[in-house]
Amino acid sequence: MGGTKAAAAEIEVAGHTVRLTSPERVIFPRRGFTKADVFHYYVAVGEGIMRALRDRPTTLQRFPEGVEGEMFFQKRVPTRGVPPWVRTATISFPSGRSAAELCPADLAHVAWAAQMGTIVFHPWPVRAADVDRPDELRVDLDPQPGTDFADAVAAAGELRGLLDELGVTGWPKTSGGRGVHVYLRIAPRWTFTEVRRATIALARELERRRPELVTTAWWKEQRGARVFVDYNQMARDRTIACAYSLRANARATVSTPVTWDELPDVDPDDFDLRTVPARLAERGDPHAGIDDAGWDITPLLEWADRDAAAGQGDMPYPPDHPKMPGEPKRVQPSKDRDRPR
Repeated sequence: MGGTKAAAAEIEVAGHTVRLTSPERVIFPRRGFTKADVFHYYVAVGEGIMRALRDRPTTLQRFPEGVEGEMFFQKRVPTRGVPPWVRTATISFPSGRSAAELCPADLAHVAWAAQMGTIVFHPWPVRAADVDRPDELRVDLDPQPGTDFADAVAAAGELRGLLDELGVTGWPKTSGGRGVHVYLRIAPRWTFTEVRRATIALARELERRRPELVTTAWWKEQRGARVFVDYNQMARDRTIACAYSLRANARATVSTPVTWDELPDVDPDDFDLRTVPARLAERGDPHAGIDDAGWDITPLLEWADRDAAAGQGDMPYPPDHPKMPGEPKRVQPSKDRDRPR
């Protein structure tokens, strides 16, 4: 005989009633974590995840049947069956199309998304007040084959020194995998194109200082066993799993804010659905001060001008992005027939 299906629950979150259905559905089979576990995880880390998501258009990575089932990215909030209090923000894609994305105004929005099978939250680096001007510059340190988390940590340490020279605070977190993300809060004065250009300049300076450790090469065949600074994470419609977001892996790890001093000693697998709520409750959020001030990126744009004068201009955009002015050819170097031999 089959077991009795668990009843739906109505849970109060941030002054709203959120309905939780199929609470017993297993979402992370290896760990046995259920839909209720995911839902209550996000409620428990509300302080931290709302700092990451508040007023940001957010793409939802949904796994309605669990992480081993079908996955899809939801960029448009449905027009029917949505609570009246759910807020959206309209963003435009490089293609020129637009969408009304979820724009969390309070924790109930996160809980509602979890009820809808959302595992990973991918916010844009903008706020609803100005969806075309980023207020967050994101540095994605991505270990390539032959490197690991320790190499990403070493690259992050070099970046920390560089940011100290610039007089700006960087806010590190684990990616939930082998990588490290470092965020800068910036003044929302520049376009996506300008902020991406500033990110490239920062990445190139990091590469100059540690060429054996860091690469900005877009083409995988040129990266070697180094840590890739994925500058295209600052291209329009590119997003990163936010702080306190679960990741869709077997261990149910979490992209977790850490302090600079603890980063060299952490194991990213230690941060998961079970451990992170207690860590946040005991220690507070290491990113608590991230919104205190927005930095002026002019020094990075000056570096970009310097690099351009030296012959280092723009770099390739992602393959699904429209061709941009001044962008080099999107041809893998080994397949470029016009490349000097």
